[in-house]
Amino acid sequence: MNYDEASEDDDDDDEAEEPNTESTRPASASSTKSTTVRQTQQPPHKQSHECLPLGSPSAEGSSVEVDNLEEFVLRPAPRGVTVKCRISRDKKGMDRGLYPTYFMHLEREDGKKVFLLAGRKRKKSKTSNYLISVDATDLSREGESFIGKLRSNLMGTKFTVYDNGTNPSKTPGALLEETNTRQELAAICYETNVLGFKGPRKMTVVIPGMNMNFERVPVRPACEQESLLSKWQNHSLENLIELHNKAPVWNDDTQSYVLNFHGRVTQASVKNFQIVHDNDPDYIVMQFGRVAEDIFTLDFNYPMCALQAFAIGLSSFDSKLACE
Repeated sequence: MNYDEASEDDDDDDEAEEPNTESTRPASASSTKSTTVRQTQQPPHKQSHECLPLGSPSAEGSSVEVDNLEEFVLRPAPRGVTVKCRISRDKKGMDRGLYPTYFMHLEREDGKKVFLLAGRKRKKSKTSNYLISVDATDLSREGESFIGKLRSNLMGTKFTVYDNGTNPSKTPGALLEETNTRQELAAICYETNVLGFKGPRKMTVVIPGMNMNFERVPVRPACEQESLLSKWQNHSLENLIELHNKAPVWNDDTQSYVLNFHGRVTQASVKNFQIVHDNDPDYIVMQFGRVAEDIFTLDFNYPMCALQAFAIGLSSFDSKLACE
């Protein structure tokens, strides 16, 4: 695989991003909302070499409760439950063509939607840098609702997902409380397509592993060598989960590459993908695809959480000249 090795210091965190005053917060944005989704998929039972199995027989029941929004978006999906969501892209406004706002809603069985996350690409950043918030009306770096971010390398082929913790390089020599140091929640790598090849993109997603209590093992790098991307490139995958996009199959009838999204995706797009583990390719950890011009479905399963899934979706929107 051909991956570029460029990396970028995270030196644009201190730029102030203007609050998003144009959009109105969805009525369902309250973190006190509660909702339920139907159980649709059983988790795998195969052991991976990097970590515990991705799943086990569900002990969580078949419902998802959104009682505390900040906690929910960071909590892995309950085992045995597919969390069904919808991503909408808002291009309205003077600069939304270049900097659209993305909203993630949980889809309820009664047809209503519960707001989870909003994201927007930051201006004046040397690399693609998306702020992610639990408040659709506050997409500022210093806002109380800032929950995480997605940052790319210079080529736009590798991405890292962070929570809202402190960047250790910003305070060299300071003794930070470990819980304040930011966590890396995911790394996404797109294989560059050479010679303008238009086929399906190849993705690798690396996320922290899970412990015996089915909780995420924190990854808090103190330096670049401890990052998820560096560990993956060095084949040091202890306590990590390496996932890939499921290879589409060429369909002669439609003259296109196809995946089975079981009715959740209705429009062909190079950005449609499913994320699986090599040991169990039938267990869909995450799937993402287009249903309308600016509407996409995003479904995820254990061990992924909403913030990880949303950021992975955002990375697929980003303009990657080398990947198209």
